Amino acid sequence: MTKILQINSAARSQGAQSTLLANELVAKLQSKLGQTDLVVRNLLLDGVPHLDDATLGAFFTPADKRSAEQQTINARSEALIAELQAADIVVIVVPMYNFGISSQLKTYFDWIARAGVTFRYTATGPEGLVTGKKVYVVAARGGKYSGTPNDTQTPYLQTFLGFLGMTDVQFIYAEGIAMGEAAAAEALAHARAAIAAV
Repeated sequence: MTKILQINSAARSQGAQSTLLANELVAKLQSKLGQTDLVVRNLLLDGVPHLDDATLGAFFTPADKRSAEQQTINARSEALIAELQAADIVVIVVPMYNFGISSQLKTYFDWIARAGVTFRYTATGPEGLVTGKKVYVVAARGGKYSGTPNDTQTPYLQTFLGFLGMTDVQFIYAEGIAMGEAAAAEALAHARAAIAAV
């Protein structure tokens, strides 16, 4: 059975276009693949805290020397990583906020990027350990930024995901949503055409 992990990172709990489009993409994948196992990770509702002294201390303390609090923190990170590793397909919801990804998604990335677990350094450089996955990034933007210097999301996500070993990444863009009704309709139609082609 194909396992799908949908990572919702919008700051809005209702009505975020990126989330709605990702839901449509997941429905299309389920229709295409048949029986699937879907896990939805909602970072707004159950997101992890930003990095701090306690979190970094837990991550970098050897397992046999961790306090009970550090063990709890580390167990949460390991659960997120296990969820990601178990997925065959990963769908990441990526609205654009102030030219970047949401703080929720950045924090999630901080909790799954673990040396020796999701990546490692070798004599020839870094090696990603999260492999064999198809990743879809559903990106909704108020303006039109794809292919311009103002699109900081695409290169960042390609770099980060590739660093962890996820190199089969497809971006689905809905751009110009805040540029009037006609532009919004065109943006959604473009994204839905990409979803239909999956």
